[in-house]
Amino acid sequence: QVQLVESGGGLVQAGWSLRLSCAASGSIFSLNIMGWYRQAPGKQRELVAAISNGGTTNYADSVKGRFSISRDNAKTTVYLQMNSLKPEDTAVYYCNVQDVWGLGSRADYWGQGTQVTVSA
Repeated sequence: QVQLVESGGGLVQAGWSLRLSCAASGSIFSLNIMGWYRQAPGKQRELVAAISNGGTTNYADSVKGRFSISRDNAKTTVYLQMNSLKPEDTAVYYCNVQDVWGLGSRADYWGQGTQVTVSA
């Protein structure tokens, strides 16, 4: 089992920045994709950004140029730097990691979610 602890959410004004962190611990084989999703009230959960073990990144069009995803050298902590925040970025942000082992075995884990609220 892998445990995820998220931190860094909060209430900010439009144009401000926040940095989210998600630390993975427990019985980890090899963390492949690490990413952040968000879910606003009444909407489906959507991918915000993801980073592979090799450092390849992927962003939602709505956050390109404003958000940046990274992971530490041990590759067990993933960060989301959010700049120029907009009210439409308001949502619960969830960390997601893929633990892989053997020939194609994989398990997905989710964090508990952290609230990000951006006021106009």
